[in-house]
Amino acid sequence: MSVEPAKPGASQELQGMRKNGKQWHPSRKAFRPTSGLTSYEKRSKLRMATAAMKAMEKEMKDEKETERKQRVQAIKDKRTAKEEKERYEKMAEKMHKKRVERLKRKEKRNKLINS
Repeated sequence: MSVEPAKPGASQELQGMRKNGKQWHPSRKAFRPTSGLTSYEKRSKLRMATAAMKAMEKEMKDEKETERKQRVQAIKDKRTAKEEKERYEKMAEKMHKKRVERLKRKEKRNKLINS
């Protein structure tokens, strides 16, 4: 007769009947409040990664916004140029061509001075 030592895992698996009689429920482990905590290094790495990601997103959004503003500005410039051209055409109908050219040059000088 040889006596074999009992395995340490086997005694934990067979614990007998539950006191409350609900054998169909899985057995729970003890509550360990510090088990879910992460180390400071992991948290700091995660913060750095999220900060880098947010910086990249902000940069991309800024680029997109500047492109949109450039398109809007181009449209506004085209509109003002078109309105100015129409205004000069109306003036040309009433006035002499050379006088309209002189007025154009004068207005351009005034724009440069005022801006």
